Amino acid sequence: MDLNELRNNIDRIDRNIVSLLNERYEYVKGVGEWKNSNSSAIYVPEREKALLEKLESINTEGLLQNRTLRAIYREIMSGAIALEHPVKVGYLGPEATFTQQAALGKFGRSVEYKPSSNIAEVFTEVEMNRVDYGCVPIENSTEGAVNYTLDRFVDSNSKICAEINMSIHQNLMANCDKAAIKRIYSHPQALGQCRNWLQKNFPGIDLIEVSSTTKAAKTASIEENSAAIASTLAAETYNLKLLEESIEDNTDNTTRFLIIGNQEPKPTGDDKTSICFAIKDKIGALYDCLLPFKHEDITLTMIESRPSKRKNWQYCFFLDMLGHKDGENVKKAISELEEMCQFVKVLGSYPRSTDII
Repeated sequence: MDLNELRNNIDRIDRNIVSLLNERYEYVKGVGEWKNSNSSAIYVPEREKALLEKLESINTEGLLQNRTLRAIYREIMSGAIALEHPVKVGYLGPEATFTQQAALGKFGRSVEYKPSSNIAEVFTEVEMNRVDYGCVPIENSTEGAVNYTLDRFVDSNSKICAEINMSIHQNLMANCDKAAIKRIYSHPQALGQCRNWLQKNFPGIDLIEVSSTTKAAKTASIEENSAAIASTLAAETYNLKLLEESIEDNTDNTTRFLIIGNQEPKPTGDDKTSICFAIKDKIGALYDCLLPFKHEDITLTMIESRPSKRKNWQYCFFLDMLGHKDGENVKKAISELEEMCQFVKVLGSYPRSTDII
C-alpha cells in the first residue's frame, strides 16, 4: 500500500474507535446513574485493577504494549469518572509537583485537581469532604519514608484506597548556563536523591531546601544565577531550560504514593493492608508483635517507626502487609496484635500496585 492508502485505513479505524468510545460512554452514563441512585462510590479501585488486568490478558497479539494500553485506558477511565459524577482530587502542590504527576497517572486529566500547600492540608481536605480523594507521597526507594505522611495517619479518619508507584527522574533546570549557577533550589528529598551527582558536578555550591520541587522551579525562573532540581513538567510550566536530565543517583529511583479517601475497597485477591500500632513498654514487645504475621504466613512489605507525640519515648509503628483486612489470616493476625498493643489502627486495605508509571 502507498502512503495515502495507509493513512486512509488509519482514518477508518479512528472513526471506528471514536464510535466505539461513544458507545462505551453511553453504558458508562448508565453505570453512573445507577451509582448515584444507590449512593455507590464513583471511583472503584478494585474494579480498576480487574479491568486493567483483563485488558492485558486480552492483549496477547499485535504491537500494542501493555504500558501503552494502560496509559490509553487511564484517560478513557478518567473520562468515564468525570461523566458519571464530578470528582475532585487533592494533592501536595503547587502545580507541577511529582505528586500531581502521580495523581494524573491514577485519575487522568478529565477530573478536577486541587493543590494543597502541605500534606496535612491534603488530609484535611479529604476529611472535610472538600475533595473526594487525596494523593500523598509515602516512601521513596532512595530516601525512605515520608514522615509527614506517616504522622498524619495517626489521627486521621481517612482511609488508604489505592497506591501508585512512579519512577522519579530529577532534572537540573535554569534560565542561565551551568557555569553561571550560584545556588540550587529543591525539596530535601530531591536533593538527597541527587547527593552524589551534586557533589561531583557542583561542589561547594549553595543547596537551598524549599517546600516543593515546583517552588524551586518557580524561584529559579525569577532569580538570577539560580537553578532548580525538579520534574520536566515543572520546567515546562515555568519556561526553564533543561540543563541536565535524570541526575538522580539511583536510576531505579521510585516513589510510592497513596490515594486517601472515605471508602474501603473490597478484596481483589492481590491486596495490601496498612496498619499502625503502639506497643506496650516491655522487653521484646516489638518482636512479639511481629510473630502473629509470621504464624499466619503474611508477608510484610514495610515497617517504620515514628514518635507518638503523645508521650515521651513512646513510638508508633507503621506496617504494610500483603493481604486484605477481611482475609481470615489478616484478621486473625490483627486480632492477636490488638491483645499485645496499646492501640492498633487499620489505615486501609487496597489493591496492590504491580506496575510503575
